[in-house]
Amino acid sequence: MEEVIVGRLDGATIPSSHPVVACNMPLWAARLLGPAAGFRYPRSLVEPAQSELDGFVTLLESLGITVTRPDVVDHRQRFGTPAWSSRGFASSCPRDSLLVIGDEIIETPMAWPCRHFETHAYRSVLKDYFRRGARWTAAPKPQLTDALFDADFRVPGPGEPVRHILTEFEPVFDAADFVRAGRDLFVTRSNVTNRMGIDWLRRHLGPGYRIHEIESRCRTPMHIDTTFLPLAPGKVLVNPEYVDVDHLPDVLRSWEILIAPDPDPISERLLKVTSMCGKWLSMNVLMIDEKRVIAERHHTGMLRALETWGFEPIPCDLLHYAPFGGSFHCATLDVRRRGTLESYCP
Repeated sequence: MEEVIVGRLDGATIPSSHPVVACNMPLWAARLLGPAAGFRYPRSLVEPAQSELDGFVTLLESLGITVTRPDVVDHRQRFGTPAWSSRGFASSCPRDSLLVIGDEIIETPMAWPCRHFETHAYRSVLKDYFRRGARWTAAPKPQLTDALFDADFRVPGPGEPVRHILTEFEPVFDAADFVRAGRDLFVTRSNVTNRMGIDWLRRHLGPGYRIHEIESRCRTPMHIDTTFLPLAPGKVLVNPEYVDVDHLPDVLRSWEILIAPDPDPISERLLKVTSMCGKWLSMNVLMIDEKRVIAERHHTGMLRALETWGFEPIPCDLLHYAPFGGSFHCATLDVRRRGTLESYCP
């Protein structure tokens, strides 16, 4: 890795209680959304997360990686379309709103209304990359009317078939529902990514890339990087709770499937009730190269597993970033890596 965008917490606002937001939250966090939506995050959440984020940025820079940051934006400002209005959310997770494919960077059509203009915080960065030769694309901006959301949706119970809140009214997707290994992309359909969104990206990229769907058993699917995460050529980390390894795409038959260990439990009560993420955030690691990987210091089981698999884990703290949407993989967007474009799948 040579250059990375790292999110920031300045201006972060508690997201709206829209059904497409609440359906993906852990129960306690979803209950807090209604009365808290649109207010600033409390200092008790921001300060420990900011301290850990600063340490993470220092670590990246010490590894010789160029770190770029979004602009400071006041996400409490209200905005809208003819059909709805909302306040914003945060600039904490660049992995969600921007997708890098070679020399192209794509603004994604996100399904959460509170994230409709989130990429504006990255416009200075995007213009700089454009001036340096990057191709800058924006997917069609979605209308996000009621027609996109299933009014009768409810989270499936244990043993029930997976279903999604999104209809196929228009293409929507978060970039974080995709991961790439050379010329192959892997995607999970989720509560923020529908089939039209997957089809839009497949047609946009053309025959030079292939997109393969990973079936997820998660009852509240959102983002692939706690489900399925390539770590190195021919090696992929898989969540045993969400993925049936016997039904992975055929192109992965020659790959080594690494089963993620159970996450270490979180004992801090405030973090447990405010985290926007599930317990498998332990998988949300960031590869520096084919060997070195930044992983959460708290999750000792994952650190030991990575060592066993032949990687060189670099422990770091980012546990308190969970109320803002993720961990190391979510909080970053790797923009430039050294190497050539290859195909790692037969």
